[in-house]
Amino acid sequence: MSWLSSSQGVVLTAYHPSGKDQAVGENHARGGEEATSSQRHGQYTINQNSTTKVTEKPPFDRSSSQDSLDELSMEDYWTELENIKRSRENRQDNQEVVVVKEPDEGELEEEWLKEAGLSNLFGDSAEDPQDSMVFLSTLTRTQAAAVQKRVETVSQTLRKKNKQHHIPDVRDIFAQQRESKEKAPDGTELQSVRTNENKYQGKDDQASSLLGDKELMLPLPEDTPASETDINLEVSFAEQAVNQKEDKTQKSESNDASLPNFRLPKDKTGTTRIGDLAPQDMKKVCHLALIELTALYDVLGVELKQQKAAKIKMKDSGLFGVPLTTLLEQDQRKVPGTRIPLVFQKLISRIEEGGLETEGLLRIPGAAIRIKNLCQELEAKFYEGTFNWESVKQHDAASLLKLFIRELPQPLLSVEYLRAFQAVQNLPTKKQQLQALNLLVILLPDANRDTLKALLEFLQRVIDNKEKNKMTVMNVAMVMAPNLFMCHALGLKSNEQREFVMAAGTANIMHLLIKYQKLLWTIPKFIVNQVRKQNTESHKKDRKAMKKLLKKMAYDREKYEKQDKSINDADVPQGVIRVQAPRLSKVSMAIQLTEELKASDVLARFLSQESGVAQTLKKGEVFLYEIGGNIGERCLDDDTYMKDLYHLNPNAEWVIKPKPL
Repeated sequence: MSWLSSSQGVVLTAYHPSGKDQAVGENHARGGEEATSSQRHGQYTINQNSTTKVTEKPPFDRSSSQDSLDELSMEDYWTELENIKRSRENRQDNQEVVVVKEPDEGELEEEWLKEAGLSNLFGDSAEDPQDSMVFLSTLTRTQAAAVQKRVETVSQTLRKKNKQHHIPDVRDIFAQQRESKEKAPDGTELQSVRTNENKYQGKDDQASSLLGDKELMLPLPEDTPASETDINLEVSFAEQAVNQKEDKTQKSESNDASLPNFRLPKDKTGTTRIGDLAPQDMKKVCHLALIELTALYDVLGVELKQQKAAKIKMKDSGLFGVPLTTLLEQDQRKVPGTRIPLVFQKLISRIEEGGLETEGLLRIPGAAIRIKNLCQELEAKFYEGTFNWESVKQHDAASLLKLFIRELPQPLLSVEYLRAFQAVQNLPTKKQQLQALNLLVILLPDANRDTLKALLEFLQRVIDNKEKNKMTVMNVAMVMAPNLFMCHALGLKSNEQREFVMAAGTANIMHLLIKYQKLLWTIPKFIVNQVRKQNTESHKKDRKAMKKLLKKMAYDREKYEKQDKSINDADVPQGVIRVQAPRLSKVSMAIQLTEELKASDVLARFLSQESGVAQTLKKGEVFLYEIGGNIGERCLDDDTYMKDLYHLNPNAEWVIKPKPL
């Protein structure tokens, strides 16, 4: 891949290796063959239209032992990149050059504020920013500093452009928070954080570049002993980073450390996962996740810039090169409720039908000409149901799956956040990299996130058969990284060092995505607590407005306040909750709270009393929900301790029902 700068923006082109065109696939042995083994990084100089072989040492400093390690470790990566280039040669008719115009800093920050739900701090609605005050009051110090920095940038930009917009000085909003220590939503005290930008700037401007200022690290072998580390989800990640920087006694992470076995400590009020919350609360989670991610990058001196999607002509039907949302609209007409593209699901199924024990699975490509013909047949026959899946070999299906990902008009990791995913490699510790990936997964559009989840789960199933297929997590990461990252690497000048770092860095990120996927779909407790606090403050505001209205209407204020009390308080004795199950034969049950009562126990009591057709209901088909109070709606995991959650949200209702599609 070659990236060329122009005065109008960044032009993406593909460079083609010299030599004769040939179908690849049948001639590829595990790990690549002799003909390609010399074509590893450090042996190419990339020009605009040609590729020149080089024999001397690359212009960046690596020891000879490190050279051999890099070449061995990255072999699968460079082989996959060569396969992608050959594939593109056979599909040039569908390619087009994309010119991406770089927005100015003010435009980026204005877009950031919109994405963070703070658009009424500027523009036409800035006269009455009260809707954002409740939101702002729940932010941690580092989050507040991130918001303030962006508002000030937008304010300066608009003033330069002589726009007549009122920009409130948010320093006034956070002034009180600076003067005293802030209480987090869960009641823990957060350390004071200076908002001086220079404190978090890092060593120099190089820290914000893709290369960063830390030593290059390649993915590590799986048999290296791993340490076990808890992930703290109760305190803001950015606040943890500040505390770590201020704690001089903490040892920095060594570059030769293996990937830790990160684990989530048990939370008695229940772990919240993506998909557990109602849409209105999930929207607030996304706003907070963007602010938290930005605060974390600010604290660690890493540049975070969102990329605006280029306006390019996209196909409005078909399978390959079609936006995910368009594809899902097509699929939902066939199968209502579909969340993952049907062709994507079918390709995974076809690979698995051939057996996941096949050696070199995902690594060995199908023949390029045959892949091109299969694409054309799929486009014509898939929705008609006449496509002959028996004719698709296992390696062909794997190549088609990777091609589907590469040809998405917007990358699976999204245009907006692809650079932020790439920048994860610049964060100092593996824990911080995991924290950033967690926030980025939350920020992905639903269609992208669901498809990524299906992909990562499939890749894990491949890795589970590594003894037979010889595909470890490192091998799979090397093969998949170019398909998710390299084809959309915007704004990079082509030089060997940068391309090598991009390769190793994106392979590392892919490694983390696969290894820690179960953790990445968790919503941090501190963010859920911030949502609870926002809801509580909003309810107070609403009740205050309602009381004022009722007073004007001459209603009995005392009568209203009695009606305002929760049904739980009025009808149920202290220490007892009433659980509703409108779809079960036992529609309601009063349950005594005990220290050990879990959500799974509540479900078991209801399901044990079912008879007839309802008796066939199994665990995993219906769930216990926390509804109302300081949350919109939340699906509880089995290990939620009901008494602890009741104390956190005493005004909630408890309902058993299936998850919505």
